[in-house]
Amino acid sequence: MSAKVVDALKATFGAAVLENHAHCGDDTVVVEASKWLEVATFLKNDPAMKFDMLSDLCAVDYPDRLPRFEVVIHLYSISLGHRIRVKARVGDEEGDGAEIATVTELWPGANSFERETYDMNGIVFQGHPDLRRILLYPEFEGFPLRKDYPAARTQPLVAYRTEAEAGLPLEKLAPFREDEGMAFGRRELPTSEPS
Repeated sequence: MSAKVVDALKATFGAAVLENHAHCGDDTVVVEASKWLEVATFLKNDPAMKFDMLSDLCAVDYPDRLPRFEVVIHLYSISLGHRIRVKARVGDEEGDGAEIATVTELWPGANSFERETYDMNGIVFQGHPDLRRILLYPEFEGFPLRKDYPAARTQPLVAYRTEAEAGLPLEKLAPFREDEGMAFGRRELPTSEPS
């Protein structure tokens, strides 16, 4: 069934479908980055496609190739039972220009996937509602999943933040209520006399 999806994409978008291949039953299409959102909208809304589930969104770094990055989405149609992988290539040899349209309007679950891809690879999702780091702290320098990121790099230390500086409560909640679990302090075990 996924081969029919590939055929429909080729018929609808023509030269914007740069290539396609299949391996072990997984069909993949590579599309022009400028058509990314248009292709995604077609896959989500067309009655013959109905890709209502985005299972993953990530990026792959190919530092010796131009464009350098591939942004990848894995889509599944729950009602029709077909799946497809869609890729688009972005970025120059330094990683600049690694930008692509967000798909959060189509699949709200893409929000955290796009933030993670931004955080780890530095790919900017244009139109994203809250594009900021999700796994690393804001002062972190660089993007650790880029192949040229030095493994031994030391990151800047960040001073302790007050609640006012952090903009949120820093008070930690205890893991248990008074009537639950065991206290974390040392407890004396009752001694029993041998009988």
